[in-house]
Amino acid sequence: MIVNLVYFFVKLTINHDKDDSGIFDPPGIFYYVSAFFLLMLAWEINDWLIRRELHNDTNKSLDISNGFKILGLNLLIVLPISGLVYYTAIFELDQICQIDTDDPWLRFRIDFFRAAVLGFAAIVFNMFYFALQQKKELENTMNKLKKEVVTSKYKSLKNQISPHFLFNSLNTLTSLMYEDRDLASDFVSRLASCYRYILDNREEDLVSLEKELSFLDSFIFMMNVRHEGALSITTSITVDPSAYIIPTLTLQMLVENALKHNYYSKEKPLEISIVSINKHHILIKNNLHVRKQKEESTKLGLKNIQKRYAFYTNQKVLIETEDGYFKVTIPLLNKNIKEVAIVKVS
Repeated sequence: MIVNLVYFFVKLTINHDKDDSGIFDPPGIFYYVSAFFLLMLAWEINDWLIRRELHNDTNKSLDISNGFKILGLNLLIVLPISGLVYYTAIFELDQICQIDTDDPWLRFRIDFFRAAVLGFAAIVFNMFYFALQQKKELENTMNKLKKEVVTSKYKSLKNQISPHFLFNSLNTLTSLMYEDRDLASDFVSRLASCYRYILDNREEDLVSLEKELSFLDSFIFMMNVRHEGALSITTSITVDPSAYIIPTLTLQMLVENALKHNYYSKEKPLEISIVSINKHHILIKNNLHVRKQKEESTKLGLKNIQKRYAFYTNQKVLIETEDGYFKVTIPLLNKNIKEVAIVKVS
């Protein structure tokens, strides 16, 4: 349809003779074929340039900057080819194409200018079409991620408030009441602090690093009491925790993940370290004492963390196993990350 519209536009500008025989005369065939060739050339080159640009661009998006870059590169390729096509038809193959004109150079300039205008229009239309498709895909992805964020958030909260978690804590507390009442009192205070944090942030998917570390401190205290001598959990955060935010319960879930998949004892303690690196990431690392699982791990907790981060940033959650250690590196998010995400969507 586009080629036919372009062709009829071209015909209106090149021939008004009464004996015009339509598309079946040599000039008509030449202009129809050349219009089809140049339009498809511009379209396919534009698609290739867009794919190449998105492959090299970390943001994976088409914006004004790389849009002008793609437009310029496309015109640099298409315009010389257009000039060569029309020059050859008018000056070298005039006996075949039979483009009748009193001034060949004027005819060439008109054809070349028209090709430039139509090529520019086709390229802009192609990029506009791609941008609309990209926006639609982004909206679908964002909606899907929103659902996954809500699902993972409530799943993680449900796991933490589960009767199993409460039963283990109360069981430990019962033993402490007979052994060390001061420690039992401290344990109750930390337990209340954990549940207060979970309940206060049950509607929030992001929380300040400061609050998360405060909660993690209580959680670590409880785990050390429950598994006395079998755990060594250390934290070393050198960045300002009030300046960053992370998805709620991320650190706790990663510590819990290490406890779940490894065996530990006083003879072979599990060592977990939580340290800040490069001022923009936190590394959670533990030595591997992998326990035999009855069923293969689904890694659902780690996938949920990755999906929650994907909702707010293009930075990846890195998961790796090397030198006898399991490592997870999570990015620290700026406080204005919510506003940035909204701008991206719009």
